[in-house]
Amino acid sequence: MKNKYLLLILNLMLFSFVNGQQDQPTLLVNPYLQDATPNSIKIMWQTSSGEESIVEWGTTQKLGKKTEGLASDINFTDSRIHEVQIKNLKRFTTYFYRVRTEKVVSDIFQFKTPPFASDNQSFNMLAMSDIQKDHQNPDKFSEIVNEGILPYLKTEYGKAFPDNLALVLVPGDLVENGTKYEQWQNDFFGPAKKLFSEIPVYPVLGNHEKNSAYYFKYFSLPKNGTPAYAEHWWFKDYGNTRIIGLNSNDGYRDIEEQYTWLKEVLSKTAKNPDIDFVFAQLHHPHKSELWIPGEEESTGKVIKLLEDFSTKTGKPSLHFFGHTHGYSRGQSKDHKHLWVNVASAGGAIDNWGEFEGRDYDEFTVTQDEYGFVMVEVDATEGNPKFTLKRISRGNENILRSNEKTDEITIYAKSHKPDAPQAISPKGENIAFTGTTLKAGKFNSTFNGAYHAAAHWQIATKSDFSNLSLDSWKQSENWYYLENRQKDDDLTDEASKRLKPNTTYYWRVRYRDQHLNWSDWSNTLTFKTNNP
Repeated sequence: MKNKYLLLILNLMLFSFVNGQQDQPTLLVNPYLQDATPNSIKIMWQTSSGEESIVEWGTTQKLGKKTEGLASDINFTDSRIHEVQIKNLKRFTTYFYRVRTEKVVSDIFQFKTPPFASDNQSFNMLAMSDIQKDHQNPDKFSEIVNEGILPYLKTEYGKAFPDNLALVLVPGDLVENGTKYEQWQNDFFGPAKKLFSEIPVYPVLGNHEKNSAYYFKYFSLPKNGTPAYAEHWWFKDYGNTRIIGLNSNDGYRDIEEQYTWLKEVLSKTAKNPDIDFVFAQLHHPHKSELWIPGEEESTGKVIKLLEDFSTKTGKPSLHFFGHTHGYSRGQSKDHKHLWVNVASAGGAIDNWGEFEGRDYDEFTVTQDEYGFVMVEVDATEGNPKFTLKRISRGNENILRSNEKTDEITIYAKSHKPDAPQAISPKGENIAFTGTTLKAGKFNSTFNGAYHAAAHWQIATKSDFSNLSLDSWKQSENWYYLENRQKDDDLTDEASKRLKPNTTYYWRVRYRDQHLNWSDWSNTLTFKTNNP
């Protein structure tokens, strides 16, 4: 009888223990950082249950301070997303923190608050896109982060993690299907937990998010966009750089409020002496060398606004995008503006020849590969610049272990190359079937500048208002695995067939690798003969 009662008591104790364990929350999504300013930051995490939302923090691992926040439901379950904003922080300062929900206590992590622009502090940012799981290669995003990004930061910079990297940009396609709850935990936050726990992440919506409520639950982005479209578009300042997030998806890309807002932000940025650079991110490309069907005309409206802003103010700009699963880097012809596709960080590669493509004048390099992009912003007073680097992980045919495959540096200040000398043809009669324009060598007083592009024009009027030739060539043009500009020194250009018995005017200008155009050369004339 005693054994029977003893067994009953043990079973009751086991039942109480198991149920007690089930009632205790578990950590579903590790802490991650949002919306950092010089004096504040938001910390978010997810638990299986529990309303308590506490961050313990301080300037040492002893912590010592505590801030409480709020929990919100998700997926109609007991699961809770927690958000705590810590305020009254010191700028450009390292802090340590951990999160607590009842008996759930995270590890101790650290973060660093941004500087003010007036601090002239340099920093690094990372951009990658199209993270969504490829079911043929399901661990690719984890590889990109844990075998690519984290070792690269340690090897390249060798400092504490938050000193290496200020923020992460993701221009869309974070998961394969944004309406599937489990993908956010398993495919996005899980593989990147070591990265996002110490570096703020700023995404924009891609088509794979499907405008899901989960996206808006999981992120707390700046609320400085159009109020009726909160978190669809926004901007964030870090030091001397303004980052703008936009929504290029169907149903939002044609909303006039987004462009009105962007115009207002750019107008205010033009008057802000603290901002040297503007970086925008949106998902869809205006032009795509690997995948023409993925192009979106409305992105061209954004590019035009950024181009006009840069030319008017002298402040360089760029736009990051994805959608096409590969890397491309191009530049606007007449403006100090970069086009940068930062894919793919997970999605299956759009291989050369797999889809309809086109060799666009704007792009210097296109590569069908996995990888990420680093931007090093040098905020040196009087001569700020940024350097963009493509770090490649290769593809199924060629494996690369964090190889730098592209690089460009852009200065805030302009330093024009010398105007080239137009040499020939000069006044002579030539065949109407065409000729070859010849100009002098490239010269620049700026240290290390070299000849990166040439722009040739032929017209029948001296003001070049009616062009017969308008040719723009880069020193490199990597397309379909070959450099189509190999051995072209950019000092001559063949014309097309011309009209007979006509007087023509021609000129040329040169560009350096920092996107600075020279003035136009002297204008020369020639006349075509009769057939």
